Amino acid sequence: MKRLLSLGLVTALTIGTVITSGCNMPVQPQKGNPPVMQKEEGLCVHAVKETDDTAAWHIWQSVHDINIQFENTNEKYFFLPTSADENSVEIYNTYSDTVSVNGIAIQAGGIKEVPYELNKSYDVNAGGQAYTLTFMKSNAEAALFINNDDADGSGTDLFAYLNDDKGNSDKSRTAPASSALVDADGNISTTPIKKVKGRGNTSWWATKKSYNVTFEEPVSVAGMQEGKKYSLLANFQDDSLSRNRILYDLSDAVGIPYASDSRYTDLYINGFYCGSYQMCQKVSADKNSLVNDIKAENYLNDDGSVNGDFPFFVTVDPSVDKEKDFYVEADNYMLSIEYPELKKGDIGYEAVRSYVGEKYKAFYEAAKANDGSLEEYADLDSMSKMFLINELGKNWDAGVSSVYFVYKPDENGNYKFFASPVWDYDNSLGNCAGVKGELKYYGMTDYEEYTGNWCEIKGGQDNIMNRLANNEQVKTTAKKVWFDSFVPAIDYFTGKTAAADAKITDELYTSEKYYTLIKDSAEMNYKSGWMLKPNDWIADHDTLTKAHFDESTKQMVTDETKTYEQNFTDMYNYCCDWLAGREAWISQEYSK
Repeated sequence: MKRLLSLGLVTALTIGTVITSGCNMPVQPQKGNPPVMQKEEGLCVHAVKETDDTAAWHIWQSVHDINIQFENTNEKYFFLPTSADENSVEIYNTYSDTVSVNGIAIQAGGIKEVPYELNKSYDVNAGGQAYTLTFMKSNAEAALFINNDDADGSGTDLFAYLNDDKGNSDKSRTAPASSALVDADGNISTTPIKKVKGRGNTSWWATKKSYNVTFEEPVSVAGMQEGKKYSLLANFQDDSLSRNRILYDLSDAVGIPYASDSRYTDLYINGFYCGSYQMCQKVSADKNSLVNDIKAENYLNDDGSVNGDFPFFVTVDPSVDKEKDFYVEADNYMLSIEYPELKKGDIGYEAVRSYVGEKYKAFYEAAKANDGSLEEYADLDSMSKMFLINELGKNWDAGVSSVYFVYKPDENGNYKFFASPVWDYDNSLGNCAGVKGELKYYGMTDYEEYTGNWCEIKGGQDNIMNRLANNEQVKTTAKKVWFDSFVPAIDYFTGKTAAADAKITDELYTSEKYYTLIKDSAEMNYKSGWMLKPNDWIADHDTLTKAHFDESTKQMVTDETKTYEQNFTDMYNYCCDWLAGREAWISQEYSK
């Protein structure tokens, strides 16, 4: 289980600092004006010029610290989404007096198009105060604006409501909202959000929080397949903002079922720029969801009795709430039943629990037995690939958290477990330092390095990933899959192999392409106040000896030792260099 040093909850005072920096409406909103979001005077900017939406606006803001306390409040920034024009933007003045920006006078309550240059500071006098205003612009694939100034029916701002202003750490709070989802070309979807809520376990204690959103109707995020349910991952502990994205897309490229598609997305809540996020298909089942080929009603017969066989969807989850969650507890694991979604009192509740527990235990025991029986219970291809993704990343959570399985018929109609979807890899690819006591217990001395076995050790050799890593059927399949699928895909990612040679279509990009998509969004993210190394859980990314695999000798060859500075570009490159070194080491071991 990953650990996150507590940064303290966002206090009511802190939240107040955030939500009172927004767009006041001194006049009745006109077509295209921003909505009534907040009450203080300020300047607002539109995400897309000359459009009629009232949601895609955000407020100028100052840099904040890690607890969202603003600093240098006379220095303001517009953190523009990728859809903003590169030369001029529409600015809305909520002050009671005329404000001039770059020589353009904007009357109180008025909107004017203002030319600008990126990363240039402009002097602004507003409300009797002198400010500097700097424009920064993202290159992420999308931006999402979420607005609700009365989330609880008592006038509480959405940001304050979701981020726990009363100190209860209650991620279960939900609220509807208006929205504007904007892509790089300026296309806007204003589909209402049915529900937005917090998400995550230990990550919920971070001040840059993650969220789940459910739209009223299916929407597409920058070309993704349409869906209603999405997760907005803060990637707070990942200085590259990309480890989840890279490993999800790599999983898709090598054929792991249900790999979540995602896009780099800038998030704005009630006009406040929250940072650079990863908007991805939420791990959920049913129509218009990530797992879309199993149906809840399949567990019941027409007479209301539980079917003899039916599909389900589970995750290994040590944070199960025994009072609220639908779960199975057996031996040394807690298994949350994600689908079918049942609660106490529903038809078949206990029968489904019993069935799921029985099937999973048989699979769990077969993984350890090493008697050739695993393929009777599990799809070996997906099991091997899931093991390899976790081994490749040295994923800290391997086997103990966020490990998903779908139980359904295979191509021959035989019910089996499929290892999927992949999820939660921010603490992988050399990112986290781990817990030293646990590492000592495992006998692990090189966890932060790209060398050494991991999954067969993690968890004291008694979790599902350990058992898969030590299963001979999985080992045999994994070696073949590694060279047939993983190596070509990773070589394409690192720029060594062309897409055609690696048989890559559109599931995976090169490291250079990901960098191009995220770099400016990342610069905004870190400039706004988030930190590259927010706590001691993150490993030191100062130096790394690069390595590659020599095909002729079948050996890992070390290259130069590289020094990395504390900036986003170097932190991103560290992640990619670590991945290349890990590929070289695994290839050497599998060549023996």
